[in-house]
Amino acid sequence: MTDRVLILGGRGRIGSSVAHDLATYTQAHITITGRSAETGKSISLSSGGQVEFLVLDLAEIDKLREAIANSNLVIHCAGPFHYRDTNVLETCIAQGVNYVDVSDHRSYTSKALNYHQQAAAAGVTAIVNTGIFPGISNSMVRQGVEQFDKPEKIHLSYLVSGSGGAGITVMRTTFLGLQHPFEAWINGKWEIVKPYSEREIVNFPSPYEDSGVYWFDMPETFTLPHAFPSVKTVITKFGSVPDFYNHLTWIAAHVFPKWLMQRRYMIEFLSHVSHSMTDFTDSLSGIGVAVRSEVTGQKNGKTAVYCSNLVHENTAAASGCGTGSIAQLLLEGKLQKPGVFAVEEALPTDLFEYTMQSRGIKIHYNWS
Repeated sequence: MTDRVLILGGRGRIGSSVAHDLATYTQAHITITGRSAETGKSISLSSGGQVEFLVLDLAEIDKLREAIANSNLVIHCAGPFHYRDTNVLETCIAQGVNYVDVSDHRSYTSKALNYHQQAAAAGVTAIVNTGIFPGISNSMVRQGVEQFDKPEKIHLSYLVSGSGGAGITVMRTTFLGLQHPFEAWINGKWEIVKPYSEREIVNFPSPYEDSGVYWFDMPETFTLPHAFPSVKTVITKFGSVPDFYNHLTWIAAHVFPKWLMQRRYMIEFLSHVSHSMTDFTDSLSGIGVAVRSEVTGQKNGKTAVYCSNLVHENTAAASGCGTGSIAQLLLEGKLQKPGVFAVEEALPTDLFEYTMQSRGIKIHYNWS
């Protein structure tokens, strides 16, 4: 029988990339959703499974329940996840349908992980935080952690050129991440960190080289300490190319009044202005992404550092590979882990390496 995959928010840049990956690497029948028929007029995926469009608003509970019941796998791409409840996940658990999402905010991740026992009892594998960061980045960390007798520190750095090939939703996610200070695991205790603070110059591979990154609130800030209890520090930092975007974002985080940044209309305004700017600069900067994972720990009685780097020319496409690869493994029965998990706890390193190699994504490693 043909597998049926439901992609919620499948007409966005990230959702479209996930659909393209699935159509390339599986024979699944793919249903992508959007809130209006207009968005479904031009569905074009290069190869693979059959594709259809379904007009669906997540508020249409009965229609959503029916669509999930007719699927073998649901992929939730309808962000921003700052605003989302867990109704889709709960419905998947009730219907016995596996679930994957591209969530990228701790508020949603925390709520989703609370359904671990229910999912396990229902035999449902639910994997959150897939994509590029979080997602592939988390698996890069796991691969690094496994090299040590005792891993002690994780330093994750992300860099995106211009829009990253993503849509307005990703812009919203960036500015929503500036609204509140957040907790980070530092030296074995939780400390409050200001978003977009403590600029650091990190050496990425070519073409990025030395680039500025800043503290940014990501789900892996708290999922990685849970997955790897011996780790005493987890740092997650993010930056943009060209560098002047970093300075504009810093101003939004530290100069604009907090009450203003917590207004939805301000988020919308900044998101649309930023997206208009990247329409111009993308032609100069490109839309690529770089991820750098550095793990420090004890190996053979000595302190060592294991660094892995990934560079991809298209951020949205890389995110599609991260989510699509996990969906492929679920459909093929190679990944079965009932419960709700962040990707670093669900995906074994051997399967991660296999799917990245099959997609031509190269991750470079070195010791120091």
